[in-house]
Formats: sequence, C-alpha cells, structure tokens
Amino acid sequence: MSRFVALWTMGLTLAMACAAGQADEKKPVRLGILGIDNYQAVEYVQMYNNPKAEGDLAGLRVTAAWPVISEDYPKSAELTEMWKKQMLSVNANPKDPATAIPVVEIVDSLDELLKRCDAVMIWSLDGRKHLAQATAVMKAGKPVFIGRPLASSVEDAIAIFKVSEELKVPCWSCSQHRFSPGFIGMRNHPEVGKVLGCDVYGGYDVNAPEADKFTRSIHSIETLYTIMGPGVVKVSCQSTPTAESVTAVWGDGRVATYRGVKQGAVKYSATVFGDKGVSTAGIYGHGVPVKGIVPTNDKYMGYGGLAIEMAKFFKGEPMPVKPAETLEMYALMKAADESRAKGGVMVELPKLTTASK
Repeated sequence: MSRFVALWTMGLTLAMACAAGQADEKKPVRLGILGIDNYQAVEYVQMYNNPKAEGDLAGLRVTAAWPVISEDYPKSAELTEMWKKQMLSVNANPKDPATAIPVVEIVDSLDELLKRCDAVMIWSLDGRKHLAQATAVMKAGKPVFIGRPLASSVEDAIAIFKVSEELKVPCWSCSQHRFSPGFIGMRNHPEVGKVLGCDVYGGYDVNAPEADKFTRSIHSIETLYTIMGPGVVKVSCQSTPTAESVTAVWGDGRVATYRGVKQGAVKYSATVFGDKGVSTAGIYGHGVPVKGIVPTNDKYMGYGGLAIEMAKFFKGEPMPVKPAETLEMYALMKAADESRAKGGVMVELPKLTTASK
C-alpha cells in the first residue's frame, strides 16, 4: 500500500511540475507597428522577434505592421517601401533554421492591426498624425509607445496624454537617447557625484521638414533631462547661423545648456558638472567614461536601451518616463521659441497640463 501511495505521489508531483512548466511558457506579448517609414520599426523587429532573445527582450513578438504613409512628409512613401522590404527579409534564410526571425504580417488597416496585437508601437515619422493614430489605438484599449516626436505641437502633446488619462490606457514616448548608457549613466557617475549642471550638444537640422521644426531639438533636450531630471523654470535661446544655444534654469538653481550644431562636425554627448568632479558623458550608443576615457569598442546600444524599457512596459511595468516630464520638455521648447523671437530674453516655462481649464 505504501508503495502505491509513493508511486501515486510521484505521479502527482510530476503532473504538477508539468502543469507549472506549461504555465511558465507564456505566450509572447504580441506587438503591432503603426508606420514603418522610420528605420526603428525594422530595428525592433530584429530585437523582439529574435528566437534567441534573452532577459527583458524575450517574451515579445512583433506580429503585424500597418505601413501608413504621410503624403506631404518628405520621402515617407519611399522610406516605407525601403523599410518594408528590409523588415520582411530580416534573417529570412539563416544557416541555422532555429534562428529564423518570424515574419511580420503587413496589414492594410488599423482594425486589422489591432486584431493581431496586444500593444502598439507608433513609428510613423510625421508627428502631426500621432494624435489621431494614438487616439484610435487607445480607444481599442491597447497600451502604446510613440516614437519621438510624441507630437509636432504642444497642443497635440497635451491632447494625447489627456486621451490616455481619460481612457486609462497607458501611453508614453521618449527618444532612444534617454537610455543610451553613456547618458543615463551620468546621473550617478562616481567621478561626477550629484549633478549640478551639464552642457549638452547635438545636431540641429536647419533643413528639417516643416512638421519637425518645432521638435528638431528633442533628442538633445531628452539628453538634458536624462542627466539633470525635470524641474526647469525658465529658459533663454540665442540663434545664429552656426548654432542654436539654449540655457535652462532649474528651480533649485542648477543650470544646463544645449548647443544645437548647425554647422561643422556633429556628435551627441555632453559635459557634466557635479559636486565631486567634471566629466564628459559617453558618446551616443556607448557606455560611461572611466577616468575621462569614453569607451567606443564596447557593445553598441543605440536602440538597445530603449528596447529593454519598452519590453518591460509591454509586459506590464510602469512607464519609465512620465507624461508630466515629457510635457515639461515641450514647455521648454515652446519657451525657447518665445525667447528666440524676443531676442534671447529669459522666458518662464508655461504650465502644461492635461487637466481641463
């Protein structure tokens, strides 16, 4: 009898272990892509659909993409065809079949996209269309990430987050620069200590499409906030043929600058000032400097950092960048425009909020 009980117990234990194993093998979170005229649409397919993805990048799959085109955005149609072709051919015929990346289904409507996914990434380049696109996605109850720019205007940025708030559907946006290791790693850099200020520099496209003119500084402004954190109260802006120069003052007295390079060599980085020392930041995509030496032979993480943060979000973790901080960045850009128009005087940031007036 005892032998029977022992065998029965062993069988029950194996059955429970099997059931637990099946429970652990969760179906991947299905992601949809809205707009593929941005190369990043291809990049994240490669990361999330990689059968050998590990850690935070595992457990997701881009299942479908809707290639919307903006007729009056430069090269939108051309780029869409280019990246669609590349997306569909990513690692299609690998030497090892086990590494084949699942093909993304190209659909011809938002309804078809939403049927095939649990959450959406908006990668369309034209920020003027993001309010309508994001609203439709959120009305379907799908969490959404919007690639930079969140929107092409302050009004649309506020409206997007208001819809998110009213529908209680999470929505966030940020530049890939925010999670570049050499930028975000400067907040607690042992050679810098508490950050007291920084000088950020990056490109400023004088020939940007009309849709992008308000947000062309967004990647570097995001770097500014990555290193300094929110809390800007006033801004001044000087504009010359060679550079766009913004000085921002925080409520606690800290000061930081942004130099938008219009002529000459362009790199994306910063100099950071702290209570322990001064150091250059890492170059975009690379790690933090050690004793002033910036690594360039380390693993490139241009899109990798953001991919990890999006993956966490799509699996249910909180948004890593709050709407209030993103709106403050839009307030800074709006104040900078006003300062430029007034000859560079200091301008207080407007209070941007999703609350009804």
